[in-house]
Amino acid sequence: MRFFTDADIGAVLGWAELIQAIEQIMVEPEATAPARTFHTVPDGNGNDAAFLLKPGWVAGEIIGVKAVTVFPDNGKQGLPMVQAGVLLFDGVTGSLVGACEANTLTTRRTAAASAVAAKRLARTDASRLLVVGTGALAPMAVQAHAHVRDFATVQVWGRNPAKAASVVEEVAAHGLMAEVVTDLDAAVADADVISCVTGATEPIVRGALVKPGCHVDLIGGFSPEMREADDDVVRRASVFVDTYDDAAIAGDIAQPLASGILTSADLLADLAELVAGEHPGRRDDDEVTLFKSAGTALEDLAAARLAVG
Repeated sequence: MRFFTDADIGAVLGWAELIQAIEQIMVEPEATAPARTFHTVPDGNGNDAAFLLKPGWVAGEIIGVKAVTVFPDNGKQGLPMVQAGVLLFDGVTGSLVGACEANTLTTRRTAAASAVAAKRLARTDASRLLVVGTGALAPMAVQAHAHVRDFATVQVWGRNPAKAASVVEEVAAHGLMAEVVTDLDAAVADADVISCVTGATEPIVRGALVKPGCHVDLIGGFSPEMREADDDVVRRASVFVDTYDDAAIAGDIAQPLASGILTSADLLADLAELVAGEHPGRRDDDEVTLFKSAGTALEDLAAARLAVG
């Protein structure tokens, strides 16, 4: 049994390889990801944290399960809000074959999955990327989206400009130029791609400001209470999801479904259907597209399988 640290994972999960691995597993007929389980766990400080279990397998090859904790107050201690680990088992014998720290795996595969969607949903001439949020996912979102589109301008917004500046510094170390913006509404109005990586429970992106042809990528929210884009974004957009079941739990989809703004028929395709070409993706240059990512175990399994070789 081999153990892989976050540093090990980061060293082997290149963007091109990871994006390809996610595309591959999405259309593998033997790949399965049952519904995740979600539990509320007291954090010992009077607050609620979350604990998720996400299994998946490729029959006859590999079985994996990711355990995820979400502790919203961790930022006060300089710790990631989301932390995780993955266990891997042989798909023929059931033997434990590997274990991974999965913080880096999670951020990289999440950003890569959004890039898989953006390849099919963002305008081919998209030149302005706005990343909303400053957590661990923010620099990954910049790098992943920049891998599938050639952006002339990359902007980062956060409630704390100093944290946004740290994201800019981090992506600069990877050869990507970005800038901090403080006027979110103006940045939203100018953006061709908006990637939200926050833990917001109130909408941050307003649909009235989103320009025709924009692609809106919602990564941060995973629970019914979490919301990054308002109802106007949903009304204007062609809506796509990573998986129907998991996305329907996340507030950006769950709340519009509950209010009747969305119906299940308005969810045009999931990531597997996009990759397989069962839906054409973007259909014209003025179409506003929305991709809601809630995370699927198949993305984790693709990343872990790639990492362990």
